[in-house]
Amino acid sequence: MPRGDKSSYTDKQKRQAEHIEEGYEKRGTSKKEAEKRAWATVNKSSGGGKKSGSGKGKETNKGPAKKGGKKGGKKGGKKSGSKKGGSSK
Repeated sequence: MPRGDKSSYTDKQKRQAEHIEEGYEKRGTSKKEAEKRAWATVNKSSGGGKKSGSGKGKETNKGPAKKGGKKGGKKGGKKSGSKKGGSSK
């Protein structure tokens, strides 16, 4: 199987990658880079392609999908302005 072959992925994983890729493209990422990032996200969350064994296994890690696409800086940063309880002389 050549590198980059997607035949070992489930239909669900392929759909997920497609939707993630569309989201990256909407935000202005190039087609090629969006595809790379989408598959990296799918791999991180599901652990890669099809796994043999019973239907029950590890839960998917939804963290990578939730992390992406956030705009702005950190929440709860330092506030600028006056200091609390200090007096100026």
